[in-house]
Amino acid sequence: MASMHWPRLLSQRRFPDQQLPPANAAPVRGAFVADYDRVVFSSAFRRLQRKTQVMPLPETDFVHTRLTHSLETAVVGRSLGRLAARHVLEADAELAQLLPNLDQDCGDIVAAACLAHDIGNPPFGHSGEDAISSYFESAAAAPFLAQLTAAQVADLQHFEGNAAGFRILTHTYAAHSTGTAGLGLTYATLGAFTKYPKPSIVPTGARTGGASEKKYGHFQTESARFQHVAKELGLLAKDAAAGFYHRHPLAFLVEAADDLCYRIIDFEDGLKLGLIAPETGLPLLKRMLNDPAGRVGSVQWHDWREELGYIRARLIGKLVAELAGLFAQHTAAILRGEYDQSLIKELACWADLQEVQRLSIEKLYRSRPVLEIEAAGFDVLGGLLDAFLTAIFDAGQGHRSRKLLLLLPAQFRAEGQQAGVSEYEKILLLTDFVAGMTDQNALSLYKTIKGIELPKGF
Repeated sequence: MASMHWPRLLSQRRFPDQQLPPANAAPVRGAFVADYDRVVFSSAFRRLQRKTQVMPLPETDFVHTRLTHSLETAVVGRSLGRLAARHVLEADAELAQLLPNLDQDCGDIVAAACLAHDIGNPPFGHSGEDAISSYFESAAAAPFLAQLTAAQVADLQHFEGNAAGFRILTHTYAAHSTGTAGLGLTYATLGAFTKYPKPSIVPTGARTGGASEKKYGHFQTESARFQHVAKELGLLAKDAAAGFYHRHPLAFLVEAADDLCYRIIDFEDGLKLGLIAPETGLPLLKRMLNDPAGRVGSVQWHDWREELGYIRARLIGKLVAELAGLFAQHTAAILRGEYDQSLIKELACWADLQEVQRLSIEKLYRSRPVLEIEAAGFDVLGGLLDAFLTAIFDAGQGHRSRKLLLLLPAQFRAEGQQAGVSEYEKILLLTDFVAGMTDQNALSLYKTIKGIELPKGF
């Protein structure tokens, strides 16, 4: 029976073709810790500090941005990876002898992948993905898509931050100081990062309806790159010719860490912002803790906000322990490609987590400030794409087109790339530029090119 194997799944080789370090090398940090560090020092990660998590353009200092969410998810992911792998080792003496550091390595890989998991998300939160998709579905974009294949059109009309993230991590213009493509991450971390190991269109007969098929993980331009990663790691194929694979096992833990953080910590933001009533939110979180009746705490709280932080910390710790056990329980099936569900749905408190999500949607995600600024994001991102695409396809012939093209950094201009760049690649390069902007930068540039607000002097 076909199966994935841990030694291969933990490949320390760096994408695309670097060899392993010499056997006698004694690095200060391991290969997967180095992955984490490379993500931290990348410009794409740094821009997350001014990208929306839930509350766009927040004026308060305690609301999470994409950067703080990513850091917290990485912390949770490290603990989850180590504890889950420890359970796996305890159940498999042969594996424990072969890979005694599996728990350390899995924790470091999951932490690095979690840190990068939102690196491809555009401005204005999840509505940013919708805004880009909506523009490419509009009549204004139709002339630019006329020569594209169905799969290329699907990439754009269903824009996916996960695919944009894989592109950033592996793209040549993101060259790290080592000179490798992208950030030069290990294959193991790239595999764990890819929660959706498939392109935007796959053969119907190969689909199983699992959690890894909800979205897609790479654009057409990165299809060969992802297949290279899958082959190195020994991922099982659902349809290799279509670039459609089963997940790397650690991708389940990356997904679980993200699910846990955004559900509970977004809910915490809603409480602190006054959008969710504490008399509703705190009892719900306490119910998930499921403390024994009559348990007496040892800490006195000055107000409910202090207690909220304590409850959140205990709850995440409890659920990490439960998720680690669930992963160990399903590991054999995951390695055979026979399990493809979200681990979080098997938690004992899943019904309460669904109620947390319902309240977050109703009170936080659909609050007036969020909706107003997200709605504006459709005009901002769509306006930027339309203005620059018009200039690109005009080939700079018009006076305005020439000015706009000069505003694009060289790495995003097709003429700065190799000869023979396709129309699809021209569009994707511009989408890289727009999706990589911070909320404030996108808004400022939109106002400038529309003549709404002139830039301030030096």
